[in-house]
Amino acid sequence: MAEPRRWFDPSQPQTLQGAVMLSYLSAGFALLWILFGSYPLVLSIGLGAAGYGVANEKRWGYWLGIVLCGLSVLSYLLVLAYAGVGSGLKLVGINLFFTVVLTALYLHPQSREYQRVWFK
Repeated sequence: MAEPRRWFDPSQPQTLQGAVMLSYLSAGFALLWILFGSYPLVLSIGLGAAGYGVANEKRWGYWLGIVLCGLSVLSYLLVLAYAGVGSGLKLVGINLFFTVVLTALYLHPQSREYQRVWFK
């Protein structure tokens, strides 16, 4: 019998639980940006898929989350470097902060060890 799918796994370490929640939050905000006519980073929407993969203890979800976080951090840094000081600077800075926190949660030693042992 197949294992049931879940959106959140409370048995995982706190670092992975936080990463799953922040991944979903990033994807949710990206969908809100679409509704209001803005073009979000596709990377943010992909984080929702990564969060789902991590919640179901899939190794691909963990690695997708790390790759997308790294690309998001890089893109926000490029925007900050080329945009200069402007009205959108605070929004980019806040997004950069949350993406760095999400990256730290994925790369935390407790997260890495748990995924190495338990993920399929």
